[in-house]
Amino acid sequence: MSKHENKDAGNAAVLMLQGTASDVGKSVVTAALCRIFMQDGYRTAPFKSQNMALNSYVTADGKEIGRAQGMQAEACGIEATTDMNPILIKPTHDMHAQIVVHGRPLANMSAASYRRDYLPTAKATVMEALGRLRSAYDIVVMEGAGSPAEINLKDRDIVNMNLAGWADAPVILVADIDRGGVFAFLVGTLELLEPHERKRVKGFIINKFRGDLSLLQPGLDWLEERTGIPVLGVLPYIEDIRLEAEDSVVLENLPQKQQRDDASDIDIAVIRSPRISNFTDVDPLREEPGVNVRFVSKSAELGKPDVIILPGTKNTLGDLAYIRSEGFETAIAEAMHASGAQLVGICGGYQMLGQKLSDPHGLENPHAQEMEGLGYLPLATIFAEEKRTVRVRGQLLRDCPILPGGWDNSNPVPVEGYEIHMGSTTLLDEPKAAACPLFEVAEAGAELKTEGCGLTDGHVWGTYLHGIFHNDEFRGQWLNGIREAKGLERAEAAFSVKELKEREFDRVAETVRQHLRMDVVYKLMGIG
Repeated sequence: MSKHENKDAGNAAVLMLQGTASDVGKSVVTAALCRIFMQDGYRTAPFKSQNMALNSYVTADGKEIGRAQGMQAEACGIEATTDMNPILIKPTHDMHAQIVVHGRPLANMSAASYRRDYLPTAKATVMEALGRLRSAYDIVVMEGAGSPAEINLKDRDIVNMNLAGWADAPVILVADIDRGGVFAFLVGTLELLEPHERKRVKGFIINKFRGDLSLLQPGLDWLEERTGIPVLGVLPYIEDIRLEAEDSVVLENLPQKQQRDDASDIDIAVIRSPRISNFTDVDPLREEPGVNVRFVSKSAELGKPDVIILPGTKNTLGDLAYIRSEGFETAIAEAMHASGAQLVGICGGYQMLGQKLSDPHGLENPHAQEMEGLGYLPLATIFAEEKRTVRVRGQLLRDCPILPGGWDNSNPVPVEGYEIHMGSTTLLDEPKAAACPLFEVAEAGAELKTEGCGLTDGHVWGTYLHGIFHNDEFRGQWLNGIREAKGLERAEAAFSVKELKEREFDRVAETVRQHLRMDVVYKLMGIG
């Protein structure tokens, strides 16, 4: 039974978290509050009206939203829907992006045309989505974007203070003390708000604090006296947060090495291209004992890894050109020759591994174009105007070359994942004998179909399945195949991705609960 059923239908409590800048930790704090409210017995949902992100999430009905809102829905223990992120902006190249509305591509727009032509009509889309959530849940935790003090954007804002006003939501302002200047960030943000906007700010959260709180206290006292707004909590810096990141800015702060870690059994290099997307695909590999995962932006950093991964990208042709211009094409070939490195492509990276890529409609570039792929797999990709966004599940095909020994009838290896792509990839007639499909998968209610492609020697393979390494049994057997090829002992399954994620939600929520004045937070929402 919900604790909040005394609220009128359609009038669920709302709370909004805004930040003094991007990457101050709003998404994680939002997820933590979602888990806390769920633990306390409230039906809770996340909401971000407009999200600019290349890491996306496919809902159960095959729609695309920002990955952060999918992750936050999981923290709430519910299925994500497009109402939780009705507008998603996916940058394709400088000053242009694909605009996704309720999970389907609307158009490719320049920043100017989006602001001029679409934003004036967006309020209805945003408020209808929020209204449906408020009818279905007890609490809606709203997340802003960037900063509410971006003066050049405020007049057509649909994600920060304008939205808070439309929803009549109390605002908590989050600042990152780890980057420095936290008091200037907070006071400066308030100074740039209009008086009616400033009144909506009901509290501060200072995030990512390291050190002795007693040394910070004089500053907190000054801040509260200066602004009249209470500090609701000083959240400690939480090490190694294992929640999926919203976008590639997080890669700047990963504890990573550009060179091989000789202490690790397996070294995996992930090529970080300018439009890298859904790089959370490799998160489970980073948790595996004895596995070193590093993101490399320069070919000189590649070295001689055991595995090279070409991850997803929002602009396959543009990032393929980058890979060539940075010398990765040669460096990959040298690594495969010198150390027998295995080459893996996921989604856009899978497309790059083929022979030919065609963009007849100019979807990734204003001009139609063709480009030769890296040529490792006998594939051709044509970019289509309709985007495929589905969840699928199935199993490996018998004698799949990427697992040692394949599997027998009594023990198939299950897989599940999601597809997000606008390309259609086909296996070329020649040389078919050198390559084969890898999986058979299907979306709900559909027939199984073959998916992916790999060389029969197992050294090169690719797939459209995002989340392929989140499959525990597949990941474990694949890594053991690499260990065996190196003469190392097999390892037992290390962990369950699902269980790890649940533990992480609880860990982060407990930390926030201990350091945040939850009684005041509930009071702000009108909940006793």
